[in-house]
Amino acid sequence: MNSPLLKICSQIKPSGRSVVIAVPFAFLLLFFMVPFLVVAKISFADLRMAMPPYSSLMDFSDGVLQIKLNFSHYRSVLTDGLYIGAYLKSVEVALFSTLLCLVIGYPTAYIIARSTPARRNLLMVGVMLPFWTSYLIRIYSWIGILKERGLLNSVLIWSHVIDEPLRLYHTDWGLYIGMVYSYLPYLILPLYAHLVKMDVRLLEAARDLGAKPWKVFLTVTVPLSARGIVAGCLLVFIPAVGEYVIPELLGGADSLMIGRVMWDDFFNNTDWPVAAAAACAMVALLLIPMAWFQTIQAKELK
Repeated sequence: MNSPLLKICSQIKPSGRSVVIAVPFAFLLLFFMVPFLVVAKISFADLRMAMPPYSSLMDFSDGVLQIKLNFSHYRSVLTDGLYIGAYLKSVEVALFSTLLCLVIGYPTAYIIARSTPARRNLLMVGVMLPFWTSYLIRIYSWIGILKERGLLNSVLIWSHVIDEPLRLYHTDWGLYIGMVYSYLPYLILPLYAHLVKMDVRLLEAARDLGAKPWKVFLTVTVPLSARGIVAGCLLVFIPAVGEYVIPELLGGADSLMIGRVMWDDFFNNTDWPVAAAAACAMVALLLIPMAWFQTIQAKELK
């Protein structure tokens, strides 16, 4: 006799859409969700001087299974001034970098979307060209550009724009230059995808009705590209919060972001449970803008 479970399974007929969705879903589950669960497990363990440097959560002895969860690491992360300051600095840098990328990226995406098809493809290749080289090499190249005797200061002094070298390397200016340079394409690409599909007849109708160019832009162009703005800003903000390489190579001594703190805990202090708790807290922080974006998408689809 067939069990009810077998009957239910026999009635399930996977469609082509389900199979297509299942492939990336399985990839994300295997390479993102499983490692995150491992990090979450470490965050509840005790620190010990061994390898790996954390204890097991379960102990089976004398026929009794004991589960030991240590919540003190989360208390340290949420109350220690070092972690709070690093979180606030990370959010500040990510917000300001996202704003700069939006100010630069929106006009760029708009110009590309309104160009001829041949020129449009050429400009898009220019936007994606940095992705063809190593991320680390691109950041290292900015050291030679921003140093006091670097390329930028040499050109400005040679052209008599400045008399003394500008201090950009190991400052917040250098940090933001590196952040904008690295994450600007992530904002341009979704914006371009929305702007290029925009019906230009709506803009022509607004102008025919007497609207001035700036009013057409604010009342027609910006609302129609709102989803692209939100998507691009999230693609910049989320990875920027946990950035480690750019603050380490280009930022100043006061550019202590959460990525650097977690690096020190993992590799210098070998305090994996606290570092894992800091990572989980950062993920919880990033869930807020992600949930906001999903809410906006759900409202627009109604």
